[in-house]
Formats: sequence, C-alpha cells, structure tokens
Amino acid sequence: MKLQLSSPSDSLLNSEIKITGSKSETNRLLLLQALFSNIKIENLSNSDDAQVMAKGLKVSNGEVDIHHAGTAMRFLTSYFASQEGKEIILTGSERMQERPIKVLVDALRSLGAKIEYVRNEGYPPLKIKGTSISVSKVSLPANISSQYISSLLLVAPNLRNGLELELVGKITSVPYIKMTLALLNEVGVETQFEENLIKVYPKKEVDKARLVVESDWSAASYFYSIVALSEVGSRIKLSAYKKNSLQGDSILSEIYKAFGVETDFLENEIVLRKVRTANEAISLALENAPDIAQTIAVTCLGLGISCHLTGLHTLPIKETDRLAAMKIELEKLGGETTITGESLTLLPCESLIKDVSIDTYNDHRMAMAFAPIALKTNLFINDAGVVSKSYPDFWKDMKVLGIAVNKI
Repeated sequence: MKLQLSSPSDSLLNSEIKITGSKSETNRLLLLQALFSNIKIENLSNSDDAQVMAKGLKVSNGEVDIHHAGTAMRFLTSYFASQEGKEIILTGSERMQERPIKVLVDALRSLGAKIEYVRNEGYPPLKIKGTSISVSKVSLPANISSQYISSLLLVAPNLRNGLELELVGKITSVPYIKMTLALLNEVGVETQFEENLIKVYPKKEVDKARLVVESDWSAASYFYSIVALSEVGSRIKLSAYKKNSLQGDSILSEIYKAFGVETDFLENEIVLRKVRTANEAISLALENAPDIAQTIAVTCLGLGISCHLTGLHTLPIKETDRLAAMKIELEKLGGETTITGESLTLLPCESLIKDVSIDTYNDHRMAMAFAPIALKTNLFINDAGVVSKSYPDFWKDMKVLGIAVNKI
C-alpha cells in the first residue's frame, strides 16, 4: 500500500487521540500471564507483534512463526526453553532469520536449555526442546539489546532456583530492564538489581492480579514530532499515559522541550503544546531510548536544525539496518547525513525536496517517523501498511489530525 501525505488545511492543530497499550509492556505481561494464569490484563496492544506473541504462547508442539516480531523471538526462545515437555521450531521472516540470537541461546544453553539451530549457526530458526532448568547463574554482555536480558528475567521466577544474572560491562537500555523488573514486582515476584547483578527469586504461584497496560510512549513520539513541526499554539491530547511511566521512551517529555514542546500531565492523559519556535542544534545520547532516534532525526530535518545522536548501536540489527535506512531516506529529502555504527549526524537543511517517496524497509518505525514531515512537504510512503506491526490505527489517527492521507 502506497500513501500520499500532505499537510493539514489548518496549520494550528487541536486534536485528541487515544493510543492502545504499550507493545513492550503487553508482550512482557503476556509472557507472565502464560506462567501465572491468575494475571488479568487490560488495554492490551492491538499490534501485530502482540498478536503473534499471544498466539505463540498457546502452542505446545510444532512450528511457531513470529514473522517480523523481534521481541517475540527473544521472549519465546526463553519461554519454550524453560517449559518442560514443549517441542517447538521457532522461526520468523527472512529478515528475522538474519537477526542474531546467539548471545541469548548461549546463555540459555549454559543454564541447561536444549536449543539447536535449524539452518545457520547463531540465527533463527531454532529447534527448542523444553526442559526443567535448575542452574541459576548466568552472565551476559551488558551492552546488548535489553530484550535478551528481559527474556531471561521474565522466565526466571518459573525456573527451579530462580536466576542470578551478571551483566558484564557498561549497561545500556536500563529503563527496559527496570520495566521488566517492575512488572515482575507488580505480580509479586521478588527481585534485586544492584550494580551489575540482577536476582530474580523463584515463585510457583502469584496472587490474583489485574494489570492495566499504559499506552505506548514510542507511539507518542510521532505526535511529539508533529507538534514540534506545527505552529506555536498547536496542541494534541493523548491517552492513556501517566507521569511515572515504566517506559524508557517517556523521556520524550524532556527531550522535546528543546523543540519547543511542553507536556502537561493530567489524570491518565498528556497534552502536548507547541510553545515556541526551536532553532538550536540538538545533541543526544540515546542508549536508553534508541527507538525514538528516527523520530528525532526527522523532527530536526523538518525544523532545519542539526542533530548528533549517539548510543544507537542496536539499530543496525532491528527490522532493518535503521541507521543505513535513515541516511538514505533523509538524504532523499535533502538532509546531509553521516552515520557510524552507533551514531547519526544530520546537518541543517534549508529546504526540503518535495514529492519524495519514502521506503520503509519492512520497518514500522520508518513509516511512522517520516509521516510528520508531511507538515512541511508533500511526500509518499511506500508499503505504508507496515505500521500494523506496532500501531495499526496510525494512518487513521493521522487523518484525525487533519493530515491528508490518500491511497495511491
């Protein structure tokens, strides 16, 4: 599906949007619910990723295909490995079979898990034979994707002796680790996190719990970008959000102050307000929130200011190599861009190129990150349906804002 986007007829925005539950929180809670049936969940994400996660957790034998869902691949690897009697072939899309999983598999094998590679060493598909795991100590590099770490932590209460996880080196993505531990605590699992050592204690049963998933802050990033690119006085109300969020991407409320956007926290809602024009260069270290790097870069492009973003070492192994893809697409619009293995630098762009077709590389965030630039120039989004991976209602909500969205 190819879409043409153009700016709203009224450049002063005033809208309200309700966003479904966080994909990150939803997938963690779905796994905990599979371990502890007493858990009830409300405001689940309606994303493709959450749906394949929920479907996969119900399978005991045979093949589980998680398509493009990286979180589901990491979480289900640990889940099936620790479930005695389950035998699974865990596979995914062509791109998923190019994304490394060796670090997690090695850690699980050291605990006693029975996992084999079906094709290429270090990559999915995986043949997993569930077993009862009694070994309780393991180490991982601290600078890897937090999803590997969270994958082990989430199944830890179900292991016979719990888990003692040592993180070697400087830890990145700390907010996602803390989110996982906070959700474990919320259902009654005891944890400790001191320096580079994390402990999760075993738990056979939990008390009945009803948990409400907060809306997705990664999804909110696109509205922050839209407000930043709009006229002073524009506002968008988003629900359901809370000030003391578990999500690392909630740092948006601080970051976007530099773009002239203030955030008012109401009861279960936030209001984004454009209060001033932004024209200063941006320099950010995003080790703890790499998923919002694409959005920030596009915001800077639209405002004609430079940015230097670091801490992006996990982006090349996402749905696509996000750093390489961003360089290509930003330059299509006229942005001079330099990348390294962990950074992106964009120089000020005086004028945007019109009617550019943005490629999305099977990556939902490529489509959504570039959509706000429609406030500054007409553009096309190729394979726009890819947003269903995390935010199926995205294009509908763009229309609510007044952005013209036309199918080509």
